[in-house]
Amino acid sequence: MTLFDLNGKTAIVTGGTRGLGRGMAEALAQAGAKVVIFGTSEKVHEAAKEIGAIGQVVELGDAKAREAGFAAAVAQLGGRLDILVNAAGIQRRHKCEDFPLDDWAEVIEVNLTAVFALCQLAGRVMLAQGKGKIINIASLLSFFGGFTVPAYAASKGGVMQLTKALSNEWAGRGVNVNAIAPGYMATDMNTALLADAGRNAEITARIPAHRWGTGDDMKGPLLFLASAASDYVNGAILPVDGGYLGR
Repeated sequence: MTLFDLNGKTAIVTGGTRGLGRGMAEALAQAGAKVVIFGTSEKVHEAAKEIGAIGQVVELGDAKAREAGFAAAVAQLGGRLDILVNAAGIQRRHKCEDFPLDDWAEVIEVNLTAVFALCQLAGRVMLAQGKGKIINIASLLSFFGGFTVPAYAASKGGVMQLTKALSNEWAGRGVNVNAIAPGYMATDMNTALLADAGRNAEITARIPAHRWGTGDDMKGPLLFLASAASDYVNGAILPVDGGYLGR
C-alpha cells in the first residue's frame, strides 16, 4: 500500500521534543519523511537525533523568531514543505476570576496566534506547490470549556474554527487543513490531573477505552491526515479520545 507512504516528503513539527508532538514526529520520520522539529531549548537537538529528525530552537511566542525559524526549516528541507504539524502548546491554570491577563496573552499567542502564523507561512509555500497537508492540534476543550483553563479552552476552540476557515479557502487549491483533537493524554501537560487520584479516576471512568492516551495513539491518525489517504478530507476535527466525546 502506498497511501500512507511518506518517502520523499518534508515536514515541520512544532513541539516535537516530547509528548504528543514527539510521537507524531517519530511517526513521520518512520514513514519516510524528512522532518524538522521545533523546540524551545537546546534539548531539541538531542530529541531530533533520537528520532532521526533535524532539531531547531524556535521561540513560538516571538513573531520574528517563528518567521525566521520557519524560513530556516524550509531551507533545510530543500525549499519544499509537504506537511506542517502544529503540536506545540502551553497551559496556565487559575480560577477564571483570578486569571492574569499576562497568562491569557501568553497562552493565546503560542496556542492560537502562532498556529495561524505558521499555517499562513506554510500555506503560501503549499499553495505555490499546489499541494500540502496542515494538521493542527485541537483538544477536547475545543468542544467544551473545562475548569481553570479559560485561555487554553479559548485557544483550542479557536484552533478548531481556524482549521475550518483555512480549509474553506484552501481545499480547492490542493492544501488539506485538518485537526486532531486529543482526549485526556498522559503527558507532562496533564501531570496535575494524573496526580489527582480523585479527578484521575473520574476522568478514566468516563473514557470507554478505560485508559488515558499516549503519544503512540496519535501516530496512526497523524499519518492518515499527513498522507494521500486523506486527500478528500478537509476541515475535519478528528477526536482521538478513547471514545470520551461519545459518552
